[in-house]
Amino acid sequence: MSIGKGIPFLDLITPHRELEAELMDAVRGVITSAMFIGGPAVQGFEREFAEFCQTKYCVAVNTGTDALRFALMAAGIGRGDIVVTVPNTFAATVEAIVQVGAIPLFVDVDPETSNMSIGALRAHLQAHAGEQIKAIMPVHLYGQMCDMDAIMALAQEYGLMVFEDACQAHGSEYFSKRENRWLKAGSIGKAAAFSFYPGKNLGACGEGGAITTDDETLAQRVRMIRDHGQNKKYHHLIEGYNGRLDALQAAILRIKLPHLQEWNEKRRKAAELYNQLLKEVGGIKTPSEHKWSRGVYHLYVVRVKERDELQRHLNEMKIGTGLHYPIPLHLQKAYGHLGYSQGDFPVTELLAGEILSLPMFPHIQKHEQEQVVEALAIKAILQ
Repeated sequence: MSIGKGIPFLDLITPHRELEAELMDAVRGVITSAMFIGGPAVQGFEREFAEFCQTKYCVAVNTGTDALRFALMAAGIGRGDIVVTVPNTFAATVEAIVQVGAIPLFVDVDPETSNMSIGALRAHLQAHAGEQIKAIMPVHLYGQMCDMDAIMALAQEYGLMVFEDACQAHGSEYFSKRENRWLKAGSIGKAAAFSFYPGKNLGACGEGGAITTDDETLAQRVRMIRDHGQNKKYHHLIEGYNGRLDALQAAILRIKLPHLQEWNEKRRKAAELYNQLLKEVGGIKTPSEHKWSRGVYHLYVVRVKERDELQRHLNEMKIGTGLHYPIPLHLQKAYGHLGYSQGDFPVTELLAGEILSLPMFPHIQKHEQEQVVEALAIKAILQ
C-alpha cells in the first residue's frame, strides 16, 4: 500500500474550516459586546445544551473535571464519603472524587462494553454494606452508555446518588425499560458532567465543561460554587471556586451544538464501516454495542494481542492511534495510597494491554478507513 500523507488520529481542522465564518462572527459578537464572563452567550448555551440533553438545567463551568467536582460538592459529597466508580477511565473521574475529600471505591468493568460491570457493582455494594457509601459514578466510556437501569435500581436499593461521567458521551442514548423510552446521556442520574475539551464530540476552542441536572437546588448551588460562592456580587454564601465558562467558549459551543447530531451520526456510520471492514481481518475484536445503547463513538477502540507492536506498525504507516487508557487508575502512582495492587481488577488490566484507538472523527473518509484496515491486514498477514 502507498503511505501517502498519512491519516490523523483526530481532525480538528476540517470542522472549524467549514464553520469558520459563523465562528468568527460569534467571537466578534462577544468582543464587541465586551461581555466576556457570563452574559447572554453563556446563558444561551446553558439553555440550549439542557434542551439537547433533555434536562431542566445546565450549568456551564470551565472544565469537565470541575463539572464532576462541583456536582459532587453541590450534592453534599465530602470528607470520608465513598463514591463507587471504575479504574478504567481518565484520571479526572477520580480527581473529582478525591478533591472533594471523598474516597473512590473501584469496581471492575464488563469485558464486552469496557463500562462498569453490574455484577461487580452489586458484589461490592453487598460486601461494603454499612460503610459510608454515598454515590455511584458510572463512566460512559468512549461514548457508549452504561447499563443505567441496573445501576439506578441498585442505587435505589442502597439509597445512593448517581452521578454520570458523560464527558465522552455528548448525545449518547440509553433505552430505559423502566421508563420505556430512549434517554439522553446526562439525564438519568442526579447530575452529570460533560467536558468540552477540543477533541470531544462537542468541543470548545479551549477548555470547557457543564453539569446537567433536573435538581433545581443542585443547579443553584453549582452556580454559586463556580463563582466564588456568590449568589450575587460580593455576597458569598459559601466558599466557592473560580470555575466559570467564559463567553467566548460559550459562543463557539452555541455555533457547534446544532451540528452535533449530524457529527454523531457520521461517527456511527464510520464505526459501522470499520466493523464491516474489520470482519475480514483476524485477531481484532471490534467494539460491542448493546441493543439498549446508541453510542456516539467518541473513540473507536479495538482489542488486539501484541498491541504495542501493532501500534508501532501503524505509526510507521503514518496512521495516528491512541491508548485510552494504558495504565489503570488503581495502578497509577498518584493513587497508590488507596491500597490497590496488580490483579485486583483483572478485566480492566487485560483491557489496558489490548486496547487500541483507531482514527475516528466525523469527517473521516471511506478511503482513509480502508487504508487503516489495509494496514491492519498487512500486519496480520506478516504475523
